[in-house]
Amino acid sequence: MTTDNEYPLTAAQCEEYRRKGHIFLPAVAAGDEVSAVRPLILDIVDEIVRARDSQGRINDYSAMFTQVTNVWRKAERVGAFIWAKRFAGIAARLMGVASVRLYHDQALIKEPGGKPTPWHQDAYYWPLNTEHTITMWLALVEIPRTMGSMSFVSGSQRNGSFKPMEISEASQRYFERLIREERMDVQSYELRAGDATFHSGTILHSAHGNQSNRRREVMTVIYYAADATVLEPDNEHRKIDLAAFLPGVKPGDLAASELNPVLYP
Repeated sequence: MTTDNEYPLTAAQCEEYRRKGHIFLPAVAAGDEVSAVRPLILDIVDEIVRARDSQGRINDYSAMFTQVTNVWRKAERVGAFIWAKRFAGIAARLMGVASVRLYHDQALIKEPGGKPTPWHQDAYYWPLNTEHTITMWLALVEIPRTMGSMSFVSGSQRNGSFKPMEISEASQRYFERLIREERMDVQSYELRAGDATFHSGTILHSAHGNQSNRRREVMTVIYYAADATVLEPDNEHRKIDLAAFLPGVKPGDLAASELNPVLYP
């Protein structure tokens, strides 16, 4: 399988990621691998939706997307795909760290007519005491701009002055104003099935609405440096994430539970 092999990442690509905070990488997974795992992922998502399982989240983001976490625990074949050393190796090399752990995965499905996802920073939600966090956003289908593709503010991962905010209309207004007033560099991508973007946990990003008549189907995997420790949660989201994704781990401890295996090397 392709996911058993190392992705041919270059030094220039690693430098691009560290400068911009995001990068597009084609054919991270082969088409036949995506075709094999896609229906299994969708079955899991639909099962969770039918059960009306909120998975412990505070907010219902269903107007923007359907979100199911830790899909890897639901089916062995899906787990093997999500745990792929190829994906984790890209994450480690882009960040320049020796080893990475799994934080959690997310299936993100934006239904036809799904609203845009407001500007936000992922790290607001994560009780991880490290700058080395990264998300792989892997397309399971072709995703043009009109279907809900991602946009990033290049270089914003280095801006420590942003107000901490959850995903909301308020965050959209706040960051949209800053982007406009400071003329920040916004970059968008369109993907084919098997393509992926990788982005820093602190970069500003958003997603377009789904104007098509098809589902936007994405599998994300979040990684962090394996030696990271746990922050004292300073908002309710981080408290919930700590309990859900780092069970039994306390602030100051190594961020490692049974749900956070080392995936690379």
